[in-house]
Amino acid sequence: MQSDPAQGPPAHDIAMWGAPGSGKTTLLAALNIALMRRKDDWKIIGSDAASSDYLIERTNALSNGKIFPEASQSLEHYRWTLVGPGGRQERRWLRKARPTPPLKIGISMVDAPGGLFGAGPGSGSGVVDDLRGRLMDNLVKSRGLVFLFDPIREFELGDAFDHLHPPLTRLAEKMLETGELRDGMLPHHVAVCITKFDDPRVLETAEKLHLLDSAPDDEYGFPRVTSEDARDLFRALCEVSASGNADMVVNALDQFFHRTRVEFFVTSSIGFYVRPHTKTFDRNDYQNLLPEAGRELRIRGQVHPINVVEPMLWLGRRLAAGGPR
Repeated sequence: MQSDPAQGPPAHDIAMWGAPGSGKTTLLAALNIALMRRKDDWKIIGSDAASSDYLIERTNALSNGKIFPEASQSLEHYRWTLVGPGGRQERRWLRKARPTPPLKIGISMVDAPGGLFGAGPGSGSGVVDDLRGRLMDNLVKSRGLVFLFDPIREFELGDAFDHLHPPLTRLAEKMLETGELRDGMLPHHVAVCITKFDDPRVLETAEKLHLLDSAPDDEYGFPRVTSEDARDLFRALCEVSASGNADMVVNALDQFFHRTRVEFFVTSSIGFYVRPHTKTFDRNDYQNLLPEAGRELRIRGQVHPINVVEPMLWLGRRLAAGGPR
């Protein structure tokens, strides 16, 4: 649990990375929309002007303009606080309940260009090397990591391992130097986000594996893959990698991190199309991203992000509680 953002920077950092086009910037833009659509009073508050400006601009572009934010070209650093509803705590000696303060989870989100670690060391310009160093510094001090796995890109290009392994190797090197690799494992908590759940190829794979269900309280009846089943979907999607190296993504996560500190989430930043007159999910007409004449793709209807908030809340709560070893 973190203090109010006005009282200082968050105690914990969450760093984000993945291959180019895996959806990092879009996921960040969808975060505020997702919170606005929830029914439990969670909200996100910028801790500085740049973070607040990002929320305003990206939210408007994605929800009203129905356009995707531009991919990151430089290291971008945003500081927010997730604020959730408090509860009531019983005072046994008085047999009364009293309200507890709102839950506040500090998040310092670092977004970097997806290809930053794609090339070998020293192969980039001085600017690239500087960005690598800055991102590595943030990975070292972070204890929460978000890794975005784009199954469509993996099917077409197969380079997820190329963007996961180099920073992990360098991170382990740095943590070994500081003595924080005590048991041979990195101390971080990791949220693996399997993106583009709204793409028919991903949805149909989950359906064939019988991994789909629907939350009983979901007014739209959207399909979902629970966190318990998300690892199975991840492994299945890795099997169709263009390079055949995606199995090493799974192995790298198992080798570098405690299994209890890695959680999988099946996500979509734009969600499924909702028919205006029925307000429900239609299995025969659900695509929310369609080609349009003169443009590559357009967002067809309202944006309903899926599992965008949940990785952040899971990481924030784990970091605040210390998490199991």
